[in-house]
Amino acid sequence: MSAVYLLTCSDDQPVQIDTDLNAKPLTWWKSVNAEAWRCYFEGVKPVFSECTELKLLSHLNGASHQELGGFHYVVETDVSEANDEEFNAWYDTEHLPGLAKVPGAISAKRLIRLSGGPRYIACYDLVSPAVMESEAWLSIRHTAWSSRIRPMFFNTTRTLFVRHA
Repeated sequence: MSAVYLLTCSDDQPVQIDTDLNAKPLTWWKSVNAEAWRCYFEGVKPVFSECTELKLLSHLNGASHQELGGFHYVVETDVSEANDEEFNAWYDTEHLPGLAKVPGAISAKRLIRLSGGPRYIACYDLVSPAVMESEAWLSIRHTAWSSRIRPMFFNTTRTLFVRHA
């Protein structure tokens, strides 16, 4: 598998970068509440200062995986080394698979930053932000295990992005 990179910028428009002509076009996401941009790139590291190398931990098709989503919800967080094992077990066995099964979820991914932080990144492509308010989504977020794990988070950000046309 080729390397995965996260490109970020905070300009009015996403930056233009040269990519391999055979590569898929980049999909830029713009944050809903700020002038922040991000995209994910596979292949050779682009020459771009705001580029972070990532490792894909898991990628699940969602219940609505055949649809094209216009929304990208990202949760970035750290956990202490002492809590790392339980955090990853929760994400891999309950949380990520559960959220992927929610109607309106297109995909669910977990990535890890190879340097910098927050270390863990969870990404959900959604047909609508309303998915995150659905009973099915909230029931996965509010399990007993989730209630035990969530206080372990620190350095956490949650951001909703929209697809840039």
